[in-house]
Amino acid sequence: MKERETLEELLGIMREHDLERITVRSGDAVYELVRRQAPAQGAFNGAALGAQAAQPASAAGANAIRVLAPLTGVFYRQPAPDAEPFVAQGDRVEVGQILCVLEAMKLFNEIQSDYAGTVVRILPGNGELVSQGEELFWIQP
Repeated sequence: MKERETLEELLGIMREHDLERITVRSGDAVYELVRRQAPAQGAFNGAALGAQAAQPASAAGANAIRVLAPLTGVFYRQPAPDAEPFVAQGDRVEVGQILCVLEAMKLFNEIQSDYAGTVVRILPGNGELVSQGEELFWIQP
């Protein structure tokens, strides 16, 4: 019951301060909440994980397709530290184009786009741990 109260309190803080993400460590417990807009029906196979709250639609994101992490891992925008990023905000991408890599258990998994369009938002920071189901990119068709 205490965890539910904690989650409700954290959701209230997110709404009050219009936060997209919050991570709180309390002893051994770690709470990470991410605001998401519900995907359009049929747009994704599988359910998004994490806390979901209504997210205000921006002009760029209202019709954007959300690319979700297929696994938990460390997000990298480029294939090597000294290389150019796979994509940048504003870039046009095609189906099958590599968007990023996720490192999980010493394996680098290339994440390819299932959609053609323009990258309007890149959510995680380079080197950030992302969870399965977490939004990585917004692509405007």
